[in-house]
Amino acid sequence: MAKLNGFFVPLIVVLAIINLILPIPTGVLDFLLAVNIILSAIIMLNTIYLKSALDLSVFPTLIVVTTIFRLSLNVTATKLILANGEAGHVIRGFGQFVGRNNLVVGFVIFFIIMIVNFLVITKGSERVAEVAARFTLDAMPGKQMAIDADLNTGLISDAEAKERRKKIQREADFYGSMDGASKFVKNDAIAGIIITLINIIGGIIIGVVMLEKDIGDALQTYTILTIGDGLVSQLPALMLSTATSFIVTRAGADSDLNKDVLRQLFYNPKVLIIAACLSVGLAPFLTPAPFLILAAVLLFVAYKIRQLQEEADKDEVVQIQESEVEEIRKPENVVSLLQVDPIELEFGYGIIPLADVNQGGDLLDRVVLIRRQLALELGMIVPVIRLRDNIQISPNEYIIKIKGTQVAKGELLFDYFLAMNSGDVEEDLEGIKTIEPAFGLPAIWIQESQRDKAEMLGYTVVDPPSIIATHLTEVIKKHSYELLGRQEVQALVDNIKQSYPAIVDELVPKLLSVGEIQKVLANLLKENVTIRDMVTIMETLADYAPATHDIDMLTEYVRQALGRSISQKFLNGNTNVITLDPKVEQMILDSIQKTEFGSYLALDPSVSNTIINSVSKNVQRLIQLGSQPIILASPVVRLYFKRLTENVIPGLVVLSYNEIDSGVEIQSVGTVSV
Repeated sequence: MAKLNGFFVPLIVVLAIINLILPIPTGVLDFLLAVNIILSAIIMLNTIYLKSALDLSVFPTLIVVTTIFRLSLNVTATKLILANGEAGHVIRGFGQFVGRNNLVVGFVIFFIIMIVNFLVITKGSERVAEVAARFTLDAMPGKQMAIDADLNTGLISDAEAKERRKKIQREADFYGSMDGASKFVKNDAIAGIIITLINIIGGIIIGVVMLEKDIGDALQTYTILTIGDGLVSQLPALMLSTATSFIVTRAGADSDLNKDVLRQLFYNPKVLIIAACLSVGLAPFLTPAPFLILAAVLLFVAYKIRQLQEEADKDEVVQIQESEVEEIRKPENVVSLLQVDPIELEFGYGIIPLADVNQGGDLLDRVVLIRRQLALELGMIVPVIRLRDNIQISPNEYIIKIKGTQVAKGELLFDYFLAMNSGDVEEDLEGIKTIEPAFGLPAIWIQESQRDKAEMLGYTVVDPPSIIATHLTEVIKKHSYELLGRQEVQALVDNIKQSYPAIVDELVPKLLSVGEIQKVLANLLKENVTIRDMVTIMETLADYAPATHDIDMLTEYVRQALGRSISQKFLNGNTNVITLDPKVEQMILDSIQKTEFGSYLALDPSVSNTIINSVSKNVQRLIQLGSQPIILASPVVRLYFKRLTENVIPGLVVLSYNEIDSGVEIQSVGTVSV
């Protein structure tokens, strides 16, 4: 049976082609006509019980296949009618039974079915399919953005988002195909009319001219067969047109058509009682019996529906009471309360319009862009950012939390803009002075009417959503090493394995565990070094892991391998650096203490203070020159000097000589000495 499944559609197509070319016996034609009728009925009945149009996504192709098959049967029947004056029992039976063996009756019935199929059902379904395809395609961007927003706020998982996007694409493809397939149904109806006229005219010519029959006998013979052929073909065509109209008008349904009609049409007893009264009112003026019977049936149905609704209401009340009692009795489920979101953005009720799409807010879209931007810039998958309102904070205040702990906050003035001095502005603006939350720079809150003037003077002007987005971006960058866990690293490793399986198989878990790789990557992110080039990172770890498992040493080797990108990021257009006096480097080397758990720096406090004071003076000098402070040290000393200064001068860039690209020219403008 499984083998036959693969030949069903090809068999129908081949039969259709054979019918067009080879002569078919009337017995075989009878069987194929029966197959055509029953297959069309099966398709129509399936559309009635569909819950969603996508449950029968193959429907447009079915229309094409069945239309070709039906037209081939028409052509075969035409050959038999014109050549033999006989086309089998099915066609003659339809002509005699439906037309009551009367040419006029048969032709009128055939004409009425043709008009109903062509002008009513086919035309309507074609228009609905066209409109559905247009609106589905127009709505795709909005649906995609809604999915991104739900994913970003944590309402759905990545798998659910992927499935929703796939469903939207399938809907667009389906309704686009239906728009084209409906043209087959329409043109099939037109072809049926033309074939019928050809059969009648051709039959009369053959019968009268070639076979020398009376015109009455020719009409009786060929017209009955032609009408039978037309009815045999139009019946399946009518069922397929009906199925097409069913499937394109099914929108937003949760169950099949049968259940929807019963539930939505006969749910209100009042409507049925009014209809029964109307039926009783019409009875005296028309035939009483049908209307009185109908009124009695409607009243009985209304009474039963009222009973069912009352019983359902009582059951619902009992279920609610039982569930409330059960909820009180059962122990509280606190597992959900243990979940800590990696990143949270809480805001007061005054900022809600910025996050509400219905009010024109685009904060959700900006958060999606932040995750994409950081994926490109840092090379890590930023966890989902949870957005929620908090009535316990000020209306215009927002709080950023990392793993449930507040790490930053800010406050906005709604309907104001923030103007920041870029360093070249001399004229002051009137406004409310404040501090920009992301970088701590002095700024001014200005009204929208002052925006053009501020930009002309050289101020950088941003709106409230941009302030939140920038602040959130900088916070995530600062704490990125905390957000990169083993699960995220495993996802990165799996991604690399798809294209570079040899590297992963050599490194994990033979040489390093996922936890050890995670610590190396965290060290890189902590100093704002991108981990996007995972291939180079993993190849470097595979080279040096056999010699050492010291995380700090492995990190330094990886930094040296990433020297080109590090130089481009920190030394791009910046050639002024601060170097270390050889005596300072030697003092640091002599103070390194190694243990089985790692190494640390054990400098005398007075020496540490002297070094830090010297660093501060040189950093201030570089800032006055307009350059980013960068310390240059030997490879062995770099890490320990960074640890010495990171708590006192956060954000200070410390590079080693081995990390400097050979094409970069640098100039020492200061020396750290003791």
